[in-house]
Amino acid sequence: MTTHTPDRTDPWWHHPFVWLVAGLPMAAVVAATTSAVIAIKGADPVVPEYGAAARQAAEESLSREQTTRLPAELARNHAATPRR
Repeated sequence: MTTHTPDRTDPWWHHPFVWLVAGLPMAAVVAATTSAVIAIKGADPVVPEYGAAARQAAEESLSREQTTRLPAELARNHAATPRR
């Protein structure tokens, strides 16, 4: 059996497998860094008025949920009360 030896050796950058092994991780690092820079520079400032409004809306929603649940809880408690 004979082994084939290449007549000439190409430089490393001429082999596509090298670009897959080195290029894909480098592309991921560049993409992650770009995403981080965009996220940091384009961050929206916190506006206190909207935070208070959101908190108030959440509290109103919670109290509304509790009042709509009240008839069901009363019926459940009435049904679970033993008769004398």
